[in-house]
Amino acid sequence: MNEMYDMSIVTHNFGVIGVLGVILVNVLMLLRAKDVIKYKKFMMLFMPVASTMIATIVFTGIIMMAAKHLDFTIENIVMIIFATVFIALEFKKSYNLKYLNRKEEGAFSKYKSYAMNILLIETAMVLSISAWMWA
Repeated sequence: MNEMYDMSIVTHNFGVIGVLGVILVNVLMLLRAKDVIKYKKFMMLFMPVASTMIATIVFTGIIMMAAKHLDFTIENIVMIIFATVFIALEFKKSYNLKYLNRKEEGAFSKYKSYAMNILLIETAMVLSISAWMWA
């Protein structure tokens, strides 16, 4: 049981680093984006990678909680809340991109600032919970 728990911690940490990498790629592509159609295509192809990274963190967290006999500590509850908020933010970001009016003047620039704010919030969330757990 200890081996499974230790392996889950390592995988969980790599998943967190992967999520930070996904956020970095999202920021870079958002900054470089000039055309909404090309950006939508990129996001359509890249979203499964982001979802897989989030799922990795959630899955390994579930394994660790099961190894601890479902011991709900304050850290676990905060991580569950952060994961839920993170998924909701990703949903809002992709939903707004899906229904973005390409014909409206300045719609993509508004979306870019909106998405950048969401990515900054996600980065702050990941870094804050990581600092708390790794400290």
